[in-house]
Amino acid sequence: MNSNQLFKRIQAKQSFLCIGLDPDLDRFPAHFPREPQSILLFNRAIIEATKDLCVAYKPNLAFYEALGSEGWAIFEATLEMIPDDHLIIADAKRGDIGNTSRKYADAFFNQLNCDALTIAPYMGSDSVLPFLEYENKWVVLLGLTSNKGSQDFQSQLLEGGQPLFEKVLETAKEWGSPDQLMFVIGATHPESFARIREIVPDHFFLVPGVGAQGGSLQAVCEYGMNEKCGLLINSSRGILYASNGEDFADAARAAAKELQEQMCRYANL
Repeated sequence: MNSNQLFKRIQAKQSFLCIGLDPDLDRFPAHFPREPQSILLFNRAIIEATKDLCVAYKPNLAFYEALGSEGWAIFEATLEMIPDDHLIIADAKRGDIGNTSRKYADAFFNQLNCDALTIAPYMGSDSVLPFLEYENKWVVLLGLTSNKGSQDFQSQLLEGGQPLFEKVLETAKEWGSPDQLMFVIGATHPESFARIREIVPDHFFLVPGVGAQGGSLQAVCEYGMNEKCGLLINSSRGILYASNGEDFADAARAAAKELQEQMCRYANL
C-alpha cells in the first residue's frame, strides 16, 4: 500500500484513525477470565466493532511478548483477524546493526506479513535501510514521541540551536520516499507540528497521544495535515477500555465513532 492508496482509503472511510491493539488483561472487562486466550476474544470483538471506522490497526508487541510463546501465537492470530483493507502497523520499535535488522525485517514483513513496523533511529542509517528494501512496506521512524521522557534527548539543542529531533527528520527523510517512510510525531507537541511539516512536507505521521495523554486532535489537524491528509491518529486505551462491562465492544465503537466524527469536522477529506 503506497501513500496514494492509503489516502484513498482515508477518503472512502472519512477517517484517519489507527487503533492500537494493546491488550492488558488487568484492564479487561470483569467477565473475561484472566487468561491469555481471552485476548483473542477481546481483540476479535474490538476489530469487529471498529473496522469500518478506522484505516489501520497497531498491535503493540510488548503486550504479546510478555506472554511468551503463547503470546506470539495470539499475536499471529490477531493479525489474521484484521481485514485486508487495513494497514497493519507492528509497534515493535526495532533497529539494530544491519544483519540483525535484516532478520527483523524478514520476520515482520515476510513471515508475519505486516505492512509497517516502528523503528528506532538512534543507531543510524545502516540499522534502518534494511527495512526499506521491501516493496509496499513502511518504516515508521520515531521522530518526536509523546512521552514525557522525549525531552531527555529528542528536544536537546545541538550546536547552532537545532533540536535533535529536527536533525533526525532532516537526515532520515533522505533514506526513503513518502511511500516508504512515516514518522512518529506525538500529539503532545502541537507547537512543533508546523516546523516538522516544513522539514517533511509529504510524509505521513503516526500520531500517538490524542486522548489519554492529553493531545489535541484539532491542533494536530490544523498544523499537521498535508494534501494527502498525512496523518494517522492512534488511539489505544481510550477505545479499548472505554467500558469495563459487557458493553465494552459497543463502548469501543462509540469512542472510535466520536474520534472519526471529529476528524470529519477538522479535516477536509
